[in-house]
Order: sequence, then C-alpha cells, then structure tokens
Amino acid sequence: MRANFRMQRLFVDAPLSRGAVLEANSDQFNYLANVLRMEDGAEILLFNGRDGEWKASLSFPTRKRILLTAKEETRPQPAPCDLHYLFAPLKVGRMDYLVQKAVEMGAGLLQPVVTQHVQGKITNLGKLRANVVEAAEQCGVLGIPEVAEPARLSDLLDRWPSERRIIYCDEGDAGQNPLPVLSAIRERHLALLVGPEGGFSEEERARLRSLDFVTAIPLGPRILRADTAAVAALAVVQAAIGDWT
Repeated sequence: MRANFRMQRLFVDAPLSRGAVLEANSDQFNYLANVLRMEDGAEILLFNGRDGEWKASLSFPTRKRILLTAKEETRPQPAPCDLHYLFAPLKVGRMDYLVQKAVEMGAGLLQPVVTQHVQGKITNLGKLRANVVEAAEQCGVLGIPEVAEPARLSDLLDRWPSERRIIYCDEGDAGQNPLPVLSAIRERHLALLVGPEGGFSEEERARLRSLDFVTAIPLGPRILRADTAAVAALAVVQAAIGDWT
C-alpha cells in the first residue's frame, strides 16, 4: 500500500493500536501547534517502526499539551529491510544527504565504517539516528533502520558473517557494467559497502578482493562523488537483486 503524502507523518516511540492515546513531547508539541498550527480534531499519521501506520486525531486538554489518539491502521508494518549499508563517513552536509537517501532506498541497517582514507567522522550518533527518523517521516518509510556504532573496516571484516555477501564499489575495477556481476550473486542476505571520498587504499582493496564473501562491482565509466556513488549503488543493487525485484 502506498504512503499518503497529503497527511503529516510523525514518528512516536510508543506502542500503537486502536484507541491508544499518546502525549506529544515538547518538540512534537512545538511542531504540531506552533509550526503546523494544527487545531483540535486535526488528523495526522503516526508510526513507530513496529506497529504499522495509524491515523490519529489531535486534542488539546490544555494549552500546553497535545494528546494523539490512534483511530485506524492505514498501513500494516512490512517485513524489515534486510540490506545492510556500510559507508565511510563524509563531511556533515553530504553525510546527511547520504543517510537520508539510504533510508529512502531501503537500507535496513546503517553501519559507519572507518577506512584508511576516510575524511569525515561520526561525532554524534544520536544526531545520525534523528536524521534517519526524519527521513522516514518525510518519505513514507515505516521501518526505521538500525544505526550501528562506527567500526574500523579491518575489524568489521574480521568478524563478518560469511553468509551475508558484501558488495563493494571498486573505483579501480576494469569493467563498467555492474549488472553481469550482480546477476551472478545467489545469496539473499546482502550488504553494500561504499568507500570514502579518497577511495579505498590499495591494502583495503587487496583485503576485500581476497575474501570469498566479498564481490566488487564497477559503477560505470564516470568518476562519481562518494554521496552520488552511494545512491547509484543502492539503486542498481535494489533493482538487480534487491527488494525491487
């Protein structure tokens, strides 16, 4: 069922069911009452990443409180997205864009990866998670991707479960077309690894290419910025062997 983009959507960290009553927190109150200027009886959509999406009505028991009452389910909760998205942190503005697009494109887990040439860093994991929630609110996604603690690429590869294949974007690959490579992959559990703006080091490329559970793909004949490569890679993986099929 398609998302209803004509109604305002709000993430809530509480159980949702018919008749459930939730009180808006201070940030939500300010947004609903002062930014959107919603009035008593107005309707919005609520989701929590677990219980589907619900139409809810607003009521104002006092001038400083808003209650949200769930009335009917508008969309059931889908199965969680299984694609793991591994990315080297970028500078703040571009990393925000990268995270938002990963949520829109169906990533189920976001894993920041520290590589040898990484230029950005994660200083506030809470902000990153808030960015994930905001992206889900805006694009109609019901599942909230998990955000993992940053990890060094070498450490991640040491403990990686071999049943989940890593697809990584190799700017040094001699080919141009990723589709023949992707079509040969038979695993159902996948991860996509996108490197930093400076690319992977030769040592990292050699390590990745030596592992049986890693597949390198090219991304066409042009050099792409890291945030552009992230979106392109997510699209081609989802279209070729992901949940678009």
